[in-house]
Amino acid sequence: QVQLVESGGRLVQAGDSLRLSCAASGHTFHVTAMAWFRQAPGKEREFVGGIDRNGGTIVYADFVKGRFIISRDNSKNAIYLQMDVLKPEDTAVYYCAADRDVRVRVPTPIYEYDYWGQGTQVTVSS
Repeated sequence: QVQLVESGGRLVQAGDSLRLSCAASGHTFHVTAMAWFRQAPGKEREFVGGIDRNGGTIVYADFVKGRFIISRDNSKNAIYLQMDVLKPEDTAVYYCAADRDVRVRVPTPIYEYDYWGQGTQVTVSS
């Protein structure tokens, strides 16, 4: 099993920056790709971005539009989400996810991720 713990979410103002962290523990040798998803109130959980095991391939959702950057530090079993120019519509619970399958691409569908964190709340006020 793999445990994921997110941190860094808080209340910020529009235009601010925020960095989220996700720490993995347990059988981390199983982990291949990792990703960030988010879920706003009343909406479905959506893919934000993902990174492969070595950090060589990073995929972002279209709405990121250069505002967010994902990075990974395998020495710490962690990934990060740097979010800049935050907007009120970025308000959501942000989840970290991990895949255990070897794939040729970074997966984007929710069902392709095997491990999930509890989420961290990001609130952006206007």
